[in-house]
Amino acid sequence: MIAILKYNAGNIRSVQNAVSRLGFESIITDKPDEILAADKVIFPGVGEASTAMKYLKDRELDKLIRQIQSPLLGICLGQQLLCRHSEEGDTDCIGIFETLVKKFPTNDKVPHIGWNNIYDYKSQLFNNLTLNSDVYFVHSYYAEICVETAALSNYILPFSAALYKNNFYATQFHPEKSAMVGETILRNFLTL
Repeated sequence: MIAILKYNAGNIRSVQNAVSRLGFESIITDKPDEILAADKVIFPGVGEASTAMKYLKDRELDKLIRQIQSPLLGICLGQQLLCRHSEEGDTDCIGIFETLVKKFPTNDKVPHIGWNNIYDYKSQLFNNLTLNSDVYFVHSYYAEICVETAALSNYILPFSAALYKNNFYATQFHPEKSAMVGETILRNFLTL
């Protein structure tokens, strides 16, 4: 079973629909026993870091996420919350990835919205993709490049389009909105 983490952030239904289109069953849950028993966990999110972290901490879901042994995929805000700290609301996050989340400089259009390419793949998530595949982004904050960077993109500056460490995978872009490339990435995750 695929568990999609229910918390105070949007985009959960579109992720569930994408998982369903690939032929996998999922549940949307915040129940610790269901999350820990799941074969895979997806941690999606559209929202604001400090509000989302408060919700997670109030329910001790931040501690639960650190305990997950099965593969987990963070998406967009989900990736950012897996990092150590976010400038958005000066928020201490979950800390799976040691990198910091910073706001894009405002010398260009922010947020970064639309299709952009990813490159320099370093994870099984990107099996069967061509270099410089296009994916869909919507974000004003980005994870800095670090040893856990699994793919890069460039908007104003290079940033971590994806992160990977142990059983934790994360994408700043939205695979559920990234057409066939996104479907390939989701299928790669769901069949790990």
